[in-house]
Amino acid sequence: MTDPIRILLVEDEEINNYIATRLIQKALPGAVVTSCLHGKQAISLLTKIKQDASKLPDFILLDINMPVMNGWEFLDDYSRLKIDPEGASAIFILSSSVFSEDISRAKSYSEVKGFICKPLNVTKIRELFDAKEAV
Repeated sequence: MTDPIRILLVEDEEINNYIATRLIQKALPGAVVTSCLHGKQAISLLTKIKQDASKLPDFILLDINMPVMNGWEFLDDYSRLKIDPEGASAIFILSSSVFSEDISRAKSYSEVKGFICKPLNVTKIRELFDAKEAV
C-alpha cells in the first residue's frame, strides 16, 4: 500500500481553499490536503516537520499575493531555512497573475517546478500528479 499524496495549499482565501481541497480530493482520491492562509503559517508548519522528510508534502501549491507573508517571502524563507534540502516537495505557484514578470520570477527559484494559473481544476491537478510521477 502506498502512502497518500500530501498536498500543502497556501492560499489566503478560505473559499478558494475549500474549493481547491474538494477538487484535489476529486482528482486524487485519498490525497491529504493541509491548507494555510498565508506563507508565515506554512513556514511554521513546515519548520515543525522538516526533520522528518517523509512528513513533508509531495506538493506545495503556493499563492503569490497574500497578507502577512506573500508567496515570494515564503520562497525566500523556505530556501533560507533549508526546509527541504532533498527536494521532496514540488512547489507550484498557484496564481491569478498573468504578468510575465511573476512567471519569470517564479522560474528563478529552483524549488518552483511550475506556474499554474487560477482557477484550479481537476485536469490541472491530474497533470501535476502525472508530471511528478514521471520524474
